[in-house]
Amino acid sequence: MRNPSAREVVVTGIGLALPGVATYRDLLGPLPGEGGFDPATGLSGREMRHKDRASRLALRAAESALHDAGLTDTRAAFTGMAGSTAVVVSTNLGNVDSVCEATDTISRQGVRGLSPLGLPQTSSNVIAGWVAIRYGLRGPNLTVCNGVTSGLDALAWARNLIVARRAEAAVVVGVEPANDVAAKLLSEPSTDAAVAVVLEAADAAASRGTRPRATIAGYARARDLAAALPPAGVTEAKSVGLWLVDEACAGAGQLLAATRRLDLESQLGPLSGALGVLQCAAAAAHLESDATGNVLATAGGPRHDATAALLLTP
Repeated sequence: MRNPSAREVVVTGIGLALPGVATYRDLLGPLPGEGGFDPATGLSGREMRHKDRASRLALRAAESALHDAGLTDTRAAFTGMAGSTAVVVSTNLGNVDSVCEATDTISRQGVRGLSPLGLPQTSSNVIAGWVAIRYGLRGPNLTVCNGVTSGLDALAWARNLIVARRAEAAVVVGVEPANDVAAKLLSEPSTDAAVAVVLEAADAAASRGTRPRATIAGYARARDLAAALPPAGVTEAKSVGLWLVDEACAGAGQLLAATRRLDLESQLGPLSGALGVLQCAAAAAHLESDATGNVLATAGGPRHDATAALLLTP
């Protein structure tokens, strides 16, 4: 993904819908454990009707991210280039409860038992669709759902859309809902988690007078971590100050042994498709602080089909 002549892509907005975490700066820990987003009140309202839980979480996170990026007005209407703003969502279990509910209804009552209002929730792209509809975004619209690397892969897809000039900006959302179906599939309680980041071409952000939070500097997906690091741009010349690692990568020998490590899932619980995008938010918090060094986010490992690595710089 690294190309010196390519457009530089930066993070300009971050939004969370994550219980117990008030701002993305809290992700560097220790987590407050209280406050932040309240699903009981935050997922209600007229605009949330007839939507699955994951879509409602995603809409709240996207609302905060677009406001943070300065791309909405006082009425929360989108003020950017709607025709060239993409939506890329990462989720693995996002609407599985809606799909299971529909299949159960068909089993009991046949297709005539289905409600027309509920059928859209069975689409695998429903979350990205609702975000685009809410803000009138007409750029590329897709969902990535390929396991633990999904969030980092979604960020790379969004970056590539901007580099290729298929889009001028992108809203990237990582979301997983907490419900009985997800908990049954995971064999443990799931985590309500939604995080959104806004990516823009650096020159477009500069023209708006927006301060970038981080730069997406490199990405690679390979069979293992050792194979992913060099093409992602991790070299001795680019020191890594923070390694955002998941459990699968945590035992990767002496790689980056001297670097501070942070495992978000050990503090927040299972994050699945939301993990990589949440790592991007934590990376921005590190790069905005007084800490030194770049940030490496990794996901996947020997128990998965691949490892993804994303390098973020100031």
